[in-house]
Amino acid sequence: MRVLFFAQLKDATGCESVELALSGPLDVEKLWVELVRRFPKLAAHRATVRLSRNWEYADAQTQFLASDEVALIPPVSGG
Repeated sequence: MRVLFFAQLKDATGCESVELALSGPLDVEKLWVELVRRFPKLAAHRATVRLSRNWEYADAQTQFLASDEVALIPPVSGG
C-alpha cells in the first residue's frame, strides 16, 4: 500500500509518501493505529484528516488493501 501525505502532514511525517506492507485488509481504525505507530505526530491531526482510497473518500466501512493508494487529506481552505 502506498500512503501519500500532503501539506502539514508531510511535515508531521517527514516524507511525502510511504509504502506499507500488509498481511491482510485493514479497516480505518487499524490503518490509523499503524500510521500513528510509525508517525506519532499524526495523532494530533486525526480528527481533521480525511482518508481516501484510490482517489475516493473513505468511510468507516472502507477496507484498505495492499494494492491501494491511500491519501491523508488535511483540511483545505480556499479564498
